[in-house]
Amino acid sequence: MKSLTSHLLVASPALLDPNFVQTVVLMVQHDNNGALGLILNRPTLMSLKEAWDQVSDSDCDRTDPLYLGGPCEGVLMAIHPFAEAAGIEVLPGLYVSSQTEHIEALLTRTEERLMRFFVGYAGWTAGQLEAEMETGSWQTAPATIERVFAPAETLWLQIKRETALMAIVGKVNPKIMPADPSNN
Repeated sequence: MKSLTSHLLVASPALLDPNFVQTVVLMVQHDNNGALGLILNRPTLMSLKEAWDQVSDSDCDRTDPLYLGGPCEGVLMAIHPFAEAAGIEVLPGLYVSSQTEHIEALLTRTEERLMRFFVGYAGWTAGQLEAEMETGSWQTAPATIERVFAPAETLWLQIKRETALMAIVGKVNPKIMPADPSNN
């Protein structure tokens, strides 16, 4: 089994599970015991401040949206670039944290935009994700910091277009290929 840790799972257009339609999932862990990821393109209507005020007495001035990381219940998690609050390093210089003291420290960094906070996560038992991959439910793409923090509303379509473009490179003369092949 090849680990998909630090990769993106991109939902196939045929994946109709409402939890994952048109989602892009950053894979945080993937091994023989199962997999865990965070959906990058499901902002909720609730701000981080609104959510934090419901669970804590400490202050939070971050008004960015809280993201739905997946259908599995879990603690608040954050993706961020701060080694001092590191949990798991998913990409060089990019971490996922869930420890309360790390989350509280991150909440004080109101000037930092390269952070996203998640409630819930996407989880698969041993072999479950591999079975879904075999049915074509998911495709993979390289994870980059730019993709992780790309605008949520266009992320899925952007990656689908990029992967489609890469699939035809070498088969079509790039001098005559349109910038967006869907306009062909």
